Amino acid sequence: MPLLPKQKNAVFYLNDNTTSEIIYGGAAGGGKTALGCLREIEQAQKYPGSRGLLGRSKLKTLKETTLNTFFEQAAIHKVSNQFKFNAQENIIHWKNGSDTLLKDLFLYPSDKEFDSLGSLEITRAFVDECNQIVHKAWDVVGSRIRYKLNQFDLMPKQLGSCNPSKGWVYTKVYKPNRDGILRPDIKFIQALPKDNPYLPPSYVQRLLRMEKNSRERLYYGNWEYDDDPAALMSIDAINNLWTNTFVRSGKKYITADIARFGKDKSVIIVWDGLRAIKIVVLSKKSVTWVAQEIADLRNEYMIPLNQVICDEDGVGGGVVDILGCVGFVNNSTPKYSENFENLKAQCYYKLSEIVNLSLMYLGCITDSDMIAETIEELEQVKQKDMDKDGKKKIIPKDAVKELLGRSPDYSDAIMMRMYFEIEDNIDEFQSWSG
Repeated sequence: MPLLPKQKNAVFYLNDNTTSEIIYGGAAGGGKTALGCLREIEQAQKYPGSRGLLGRSKLKTLKETTLNTFFEQAAIHKVSNQFKFNAQENIIHWKNGSDTLLKDLFLYPSDKEFDSLGSLEITRAFVDECNQIVHKAWDVVGSRIRYKLNQFDLMPKQLGSCNPSKGWVYTKVYKPNRDGILRPDIKFIQALPKDNPYLPPSYVQRLLRMEKNSRERLYYGNWEYDDDPAALMSIDAINNLWTNTFVRSGKKYITADIARFGKDKSVIIVWDGLRAIKIVVLSKKSVTWVAQEIADLRNEYMIPLNQVICDEDGVGGGVVDILGCVGFVNNSTPKYSENFENLKAQCYYKLSEIVNLSLMYLGCITDSDMIAETIEELEQVKQKDMDKDGKKKIIPKDAVKELLGRSPDYSDAIMMRMYFEIEDNIDEFQSWSG
C-alpha cells in the first residue's frame, strides 16, 4: 500500500535538515500510527546498531494498539523475520543490532521528573497519541535523542501522532501553526479521514454517526471540541459566555487572582451581578501596586470591602492584608458542604453550573487573545478521579499549567466570583432563566 500524500509530506520533514519535531494527525483514519511504525521499521534497518523508541501514555495500551500496527506493517513489508520481540524487556531486537524500545510515558506521582528516562539514549522517537502525555514527557524524550547521531550524521527527529484535544499539542503546536507563529523547526500536518482512500466506507459512516463532539474531532478534525467526559463545562456553554447579553445586573463585586513579579499575571475583574463589566490585567506589578489598583476600582464602582475577594495564597496574602478584603484560600474547607475536596473545587463546580445554565456574561473580555486563553482555561476545568467515590475534586493547577504551558489566571479570577454565589444562593438567577 503506497504512502498517502499527507504521509509523504511528513516523511519529507522527517528527512530534512531543519525539522526536529513533527506532529502528524488531527483526526481518525489518517494513517498516524502506521506512519510512525513504518518510520521505525525503515530507520532501524537503515542504521544498524541504532536505537528507536515507540512510546505512549500507557505501556499496556501501546502493546494492544501501536505494537500490533507495528507487526502488521512489518508483515506487509515482509521484514518480520528481521527482528524478535522480547515481551519481558519490552524491546524489539533487530538482526542488524538495532533496538526498538517500548516505553510507558505516563506521569506517575512517584516520577514527576521522568527520572526513569534519565539514562536513556536513543537515535529517534515516535510517540503515539502524544496528546495523551504531558508536555514534560515529550520534552524529556526529545532530550534523550542523541545516540550515535554523529556516527550516522543525523539530527534529532521526534514524531508524534495525535487526535484533536485541548492540551499542550493544541496550545504549543496546533494554535501557533494556525496563527502562523509556529517555531520553524516544528511542523504540524493534519490528516483527515478523507485523505485516506483506503478506509472502509463503513468506518467513515461510523465516524459520521458519532455524537457531535466526537464527530467534530475525529472526522472533521475540529480542535475546538473536546469530548473528555471529565470536563465540567461544555464548549458550547463556554462560547456562550460572550453572547449571554441577557444576564441581569445585580450586586457589584471584585475578584482578583494575584501574582507578583513572576510569569503569572494579576487579573482583576469587576462584576455587576454575574456580568463581568471590567477586567484589568497587570504583569510584574508589586503587591502595593495591585492593592492600589483594586482600591481605585472599588471607589470608581462603589463596591463595599466585603464584596472584594483576592487570592490569599502566596503573595496574594499581602494584598488581602493591605486592603482588609475577603481572602480566598484554595485548599481551605468548602463552605456549607463536605462533598468537595476544598473551596477551590467547590467554586469550580458551582462555576460549571452557572456556565452550563448560561447565567454568566463576559462581555468586558474583548481582546481576541484573552478570549482564546479564557476558553482554553475553562475547558481544562475537569473532574479528578471521576471513577472513584469520595469528595469531588478538580485537576490541580500544576497539571493544568503543564497542559496549557502557562498559569490559568483568567479562569481562577472568574472562579472566585462563585464564593459570593455560594454565600448568597443563586435561586433568583435560576428562577428567571426558566
